[in-house]
Amino acid sequence: MGEVKRVSIDTPIEELLSILDEDAGLVIEDVLNSENLDLIKNDLEPFLNVTKNGQDAFTGYETKRVGALLARSKTCQDLALHPLINEMAGNFLGPHCEDYQLHFSSAIQIGSGESSQILHRDRGVWGGYIPRKIETQFSTVWAITDFTKDNGATQVVPGSHKWDKNRQPLPEEVSYAEMKSGSVFIYTGSVLHGGGTNNTDQQRLGVFLHYAPNWLRQQENQYLSYPPEIAKEFSPELRSLIGYSKGGYVLGFYTDPTDMEGKLESVSPEKIFGDSQDKYSTLATPENLVQGSSKK
Repeated sequence: MGEVKRVSIDTPIEELLSILDEDAGLVIEDVLNSENLDLIKNDLEPFLNVTKNGQDAFTGYETKRVGALLARSKTCQDLALHPLINEMAGNFLGPHCEDYQLHFSSAIQIGSGESSQILHRDRGVWGGYIPRKIETQFSTVWAITDFTKDNGATQVVPGSHKWDKNRQPLPEEVSYAEMKSGSVFIYTGSVLHGGGTNNTDQQRLGVFLHYAPNWLRQQENQYLSYPPEIAKEFSPELRSLIGYSKGGYVLGFYTDPTDMEGKLESVSPEKIFGDSQDKYSTLATPENLVQGSSKK
């Protein structure tokens, strides 16, 4: 069985990306301290207390899922912007996009008695229409409580991102992303994985923050989870990460339908918040735009 590799926070990024390329999953240990963890638990507790369990086998009959994390937890905002995570995401996704975006945020609490989730690839959220040579996701699972094989640690099949899509793993090929609270499990959109069985009387809580190329539709509709009246309280960097920016010269502009002065006509979403910056405001030449429309 291929074990999930575990490394420290000071591991060179080149080594982290090499492991991700080879295995499509790794754990970075001891990233968050106890204060960070307590803040997240306190922030999320009111929402987890009132959230109903899943209603099908995939979402989990004993599992709770809470979204819109950036609006509900300042510490989760910090996780989304974590420098090492973003550097890795940029390097990993960069070959197939101008930039990347936050794709999904969710706190997932696996309760006692939950069964294993079917093994799947997250890239399937787009229906299988994207060529496999394009990696669609850089995903993180932050352990807010300990993750153990007994309490539902994520199942993962290291190396399965390179398999034929129909190949199923043998039992001995399935590993588990066991880790102490404060660690983060990083995996790709092409690796087989799924929530584990919880045979304990404890809850297993993780914060899931996934990143994707900024030309793809996000799994979590960020503009409804964080409408402008919420997003205005975010930093410009965080707003850009969730999609309040253009993803190309003419990708993602908007027009204010109530504007009678022509000030917000086909502009970058940054203008909603009075920001003047827009890295696509100036195009060197029309020829560059046309040439850039086909990378190969």
